[in-house]
Amino acid sequence: MAEGRKRQGATRGTGGKVRSSLQGRGPTPKAEDRHWYKDKARAERISREERGGSSSGPRRAPARGGRKSEDAPEYIGGRNPVVEALRAGVPASALYVASRIENDDRVRESIKIAAGKGIALLEVDRGKLDRLTDGGVHQGVALQIPAYEYAHPLDLVHDARDAAEVPLIVALDSVTDPRNLGAIARSAAAFGAHGLLLPGRRSAGVTAGAWKTSAGALATLPVARGTNLTQALQLYRDEGIFIVGLDGESQVDIGDMTLATEPIVVVVGSEGKGLSRLVREACDQVVRIPMGAAAESLNAGVAAGIALYEVSRLRRG
Repeated sequence: MAEGRKRQGATRGTGGKVRSSLQGRGPTPKAEDRHWYKDKARAERISREERGGSSSGPRRAPARGGRKSEDAPEYIGGRNPVVEALRAGVPASALYVASRIENDDRVRESIKIAAGKGIALLEVDRGKLDRLTDGGVHQGVALQIPAYEYAHPLDLVHDARDAAEVPLIVALDSVTDPRNLGAIARSAAAFGAHGLLLPGRRSAGVTAGAWKTSAGALATLPVARGTNLTQALQLYRDEGIFIVGLDGESQVDIGDMTLATEPIVVVVGSEGKGLSRLVREACDQVVRIPMGAAAESLNAGVAAGIALYEVSRLRRG
């Protein structure tokens, strides 16, 4: 070092101010990170919902094995399913649209409906859409649906009586495919049922798959959930409602059902196992849908549709 040359750096007594001034302010923050970003609060709320947490409560730890918590939102992907869900009034909290997407009539209509209903519009990359839809076909759009709020089993009875109608409820016994749930909801809405009853375990729930298959029926048809199906059915019996089960082993054809005009719960079992033993024992009547020998069984959604049509026909008669 040359004699008389001063050492560079912070000088004594500066408190490091010279050094800190040379460090800069770091990279420019993204728009959503700036304090004046007008949608920051909403973006943070949606982000919490994506992680399965409440918008007002504490975050919940993710379930083991990568399973979603029950209060996590669902996502409908695909241009046709999204626009149909928005047309049907399916409750939604956000519409995700891929960056630089090629707009068509469905995308434009989806954006228009969402904007008119105050649904958040978020532009994201396709990688995020892949993650939100679990790798499903989304075609550049996805609709976020908040976790479904289930009714109490007795709410369905009270709704029917408030409307001065004879209660008709559909209960599902071990129906685990959400597409079957959606199809059953569609038939239930078409034939005047007052709601669906689901058990708390070993059953499909109101998920994105159920929403898509229901074609909007779940937006108007209430769904109740009981911890135990046999206990929920006993609640209905205490209210003077009869339990009718569908089972291919019965000797009574559905056309000969004697309880159709009474307040009833129609119980639909799974395609493979049918009604469980305890549920069958809880039934006041068990009926079957007559079929040709070539068909061993019917899909649960199809069976429910036939049964509900027959109840509707008998009630009209």
